[in-house]
Formats: sequence, structure tokens, C-alpha cells
Amino acid sequence: MTGKPSISEGVVRAEFGAGGYLNINKPEGWASTDVVRKLKGITQSKKIGHGGTLDPLATGVLPICVDAATRFADTVLLGTKSYRITMKLGSSTNTYDSTGETMAESDWSGVTQEKVVESLEQFTGKFDQVPPMFSALHHNGQRLYELARRGIEVERPARPVEVLNLELVEFVAPDLVLDVECGHGFYARTLAHDIGEKLGTHAHLTALVRTHAGAFRLEDSVTIEQVSEAAELGDWRTVAMPIDTTLQHIAKTTLTAEFVEMVKHGRQLAVGDIGKPGEYQSGDRIRAYTPEDELLAILIFEPEKLGWRPEKVLAVI
Repeated sequence: MTGKPSISEGVVRAEFGAGGYLNINKPEGWASTDVVRKLKGITQSKKIGHGGTLDPLATGVLPICVDAATRFADTVLLGTKSYRITMKLGSSTNTYDSTGETMAESDWSGVTQEKVVESLEQFTGKFDQVPPMFSALHHNGQRLYELARRGIEVERPARPVEVLNLELVEFVAPDLVLDVECGHGFYARTLAHDIGEKLGTHAHLTALVRTHAGAFRLEDSVTIEQVSEAAELGDWRTVAMPIDTTLQHIAKTTLTAEFVEMVKHGRQLAVGDIGKPGEYQSGDRIRAYTPEDELLAILIFEPEKLGWRPEKVLAVI
């Protein structure tokens, strides 16, 4: 795949010293937590976590935050996500996908491509979506899937979601293939279920590939095996992405050596030390780099406190 960092025994770039992101192409059958456990062993990292759960059935982009990158896990979820969805008409399941038990069956022979395209218009834009029972959401302190496994179904309030783009890729009845770009909190399994109802039949999801999530794209992803190979060759970080991958929406500045020492010790910079008068507003953030172009910190502008306060500071090797 193009754009993928090469695996070599070369010098690791300085910005990786404090950690980084692994853009993993998750294999089918693995839970997101399985991937984290496996990579924790490979990287020997004390802090590691994923940014955005994928069901075991799903494959594709699963961002993994390692070491200092875990401090920026909230930025992994920024932006939209894209999926390739495969679904089958004619039956619904309790999980809304092919891993569940069949709950109902119905005739799908009257469904045409024209009807499918027309139905998709109902699921484009902003609308409310009811999460599936088999999900990690909480209800009175319990995960919904824990209740569902005991045969308990509870009312789930609909949540606002946004679909920016939804296209029919292929229709070979009873199978549909869709491409969707969506915002946070969207459930592809629910979409498949709801499309079936809109078409006057039933449906469930049979395959799901996440093709992009924020700054992470499938064409730039690596496999668990590639990370393991990189670790055996010397350093897993040769296939990682730097921490500032998810921070490109924040302005950048390069500090002087004097300011670097101040920020390292948690001291704030004066209002006029960065930018021009009136250029920044209270609460604005900026990426601060050393003269060697290593990410040092995220600074937050607090003019009422007469300066730029170090909000997150990274250790520089």
C-alpha cells in the first residue's frame, strides 16, 4: 500500500521518542481490545489504547495510541469516518449482523435497485438513530450487550447522527454494498437494519471495512505482523505515525531555546511571546516545537492570566 512507512533498522525520528500512533488494519475476528493486548506485548509499552472501537466482524482502520500519544486520544476521534458496508436482505438478527441469531425473515424479491437508491436518501444528512442492543453503551451502570446476552431488551433513546455521504456501490440481490461517510456515534449495523425496514423487508450487516477515521486511512495502515517485524528488526516506531498526526488542526509555532526550557519546566510564556497582538483569542491552542522541529507541547492562550500556559508537555530526547 502506498504511503506506508518503511520497515528498517534506521534511526527513529525524534518525534517518536515519546510515543506515536499505529494505524492498524484490524483483522476480522479480533476484538479491538485483542489488538491492544497483542500490541502491548510487541511494543513493550506501559500505556496503550485504541481510538474508536471496531466490532470483531469488522476490518480496517483501528488507530492505536502508544505511550505519550494516549494523552491525545481525544484528537483521534476528531473528523469523520468512512466505511464499506456489505448487507444482506431478507433476514434480521438480534445483533444486526451475521454473528447474531436470526430473529425474522421476509421476502425481498420486490426490492429493486431504484428502490434501494431512493431509500438511501432517508439516511443522508442529520437524523436520529437508535443504537443496537448489542453495543457498549451503558444503561443503569451496565453495558447494553451484557443485558442483551441475558435476553433483556431495554428502550434506547435515539441519538443524533450525521451521514455526509451514502452511495450504493453494488446491488446483486439479496446483497448490497454501500459506501458511507459519517460523523461520531454512528452505527453501521443499525443502518443495515433500518434500510431493510425502509425497503419493506429485513436486513443485516455481513461485512464492514473502516476505510478512514479522522487522519488515519486504510491505504496508510499496517498489519499487526508488520509491527511485530519492525520490533524484531529494532524498533516498532519505524512503522508508527507521529503524535502531531492528529494535531494538524491546531496552529504551529517554533520556540526559541530559551522558551523551550521555560515550557519544559511548566512555566508560561508572555502574551507577546507568540504571534501578533490580537491574533489569538482566549482558549486558543498552539503546537509548540523545538528549534529541531520536535513537538514539545500544546500551549493554551490565557490572556487573563497574562500568557500561554503549557497544557500538555512532552519529554524531548
